[in-house]
Amino acid sequence: MRSYKRTGMGLALAALLGSATAADFVPEQISVSDLSPATPNRLYVSDVAISHIVDGRMHIVDGETLKYEGVIGTGFTGLATLSPDRSEIYVATTYLAKLNRGERTDQVDVYDSHSLKIKAEIGIPPKHAQALPYKGVINTTPDGRFIIVQNATPASSLSVVDRKAAKFVTEIPTPGCWGVMVTQSAKNRFSTTCGDGTLLTITLKPDGTPADQQRSERLFDPDKQPVYTQTENEGDLYYFLSFHGQIYTANLAGAVATIGESWSLLTPEDVAANWRPGGYQPFALNHANRQFYVAMHPDGAEGSHKNPAAEIWAIDLKSKKRVARVAGNNAVALAVTRAKTPLLIAIDPLTAGLVNYSTTPQLAPLKRVDGFGEAPILIETH
Repeated sequence: MRSYKRTGMGLALAALLGSATAADFVPEQISVSDLSPATPNRLYVSDVAISHIVDGRMHIVDGETLKYEGVIGTGFTGLATLSPDRSEIYVATTYLAKLNRGERTDQVDVYDSHSLKIKAEIGIPPKHAQALPYKGVINTTPDGRFIIVQNATPASSLSVVDRKAAKFVTEIPTPGCWGVMVTQSAKNRFSTTCGDGTLLTITLKPDGTPADQQRSERLFDPDKQPVYTQTENEGDLYYFLSFHGQIYTANLAGAVATIGESWSLLTPEDVAANWRPGGYQPFALNHANRQFYVAMHPDGAEGSHKNPAAEIWAIDLKSKKRVARVAGNNAVALAVTRAKTPLLIAIDPLTAGLVNYSTTPQLAPLKRVDGFGEAPILIETH
């Protein structure tokens, strides 16, 4: 057997090195830093976290650099939107006392969009739609006074929340109708899309209770041209997209919605190849150049209306014709930022990725970053 002895000099050297190493080591301190100031390219990406759906998230991302900036919790199937001035984030959600069971609490959480700190918790009836966070299932009146939340029990209704008073006001039954589209020229009016193809417009009293409800003429044929619940708007003029690529319009200024013109995105050649829109937020409007961007896939069929995009098409609103088509990056959600020169943002659900595109001078992909959460499904812009 061989034995080893450490000399006195060796022990002294080891002790000296050990003390020097310990002195140089500085443990990392966990801290929370402030967000960078919001820019018009900031994104708010709702992630339903479907594998642990009681614990949803909203990811805050710089849409230009695709740099991750922050996160807030959105609870169980939280429905999120921003205030008209973009200073607050609203999340209508559910919490269970023991995570997946126990006492249920439903509320609208109010976050400061600059610090991401919670500002208020407003209780609502346990009826909010526990569904994917589609655009338009929660909305605000243009003055920011009232927050309107879609309910499903499964009966459809809307909860009206007074943000100023921080309290629930009333529930408005809306049988067979879904979504919230606010009238931009009036602070007390909004509409919802109904299953018979009409629009129901609701006008509120100053206290938030309903004063009037009026049905429009038929906007679309639900058997032949069913529409997505998502809409886009220019002021009070709202655009609807059908599963077959038909655009419908309606003006929501008055107590009764006025039906406008409609047209198809598709050429005869497109129809022959069965090109159709697809996704959960399948189209976006660029106000700067008045173009639609639509997530499209070929070989469409019954049930393919949520398929990811093979291409993204740019449609000019003036000519009503396609002016560009680019690779779709499997997009299921599209949004246009509010910058002076806007960016188009797409979600690729296969990689939880975000892709940004230039819109000027032409539509073209710029950058891609993957791994934004687990099941990102909706994009809001600052």
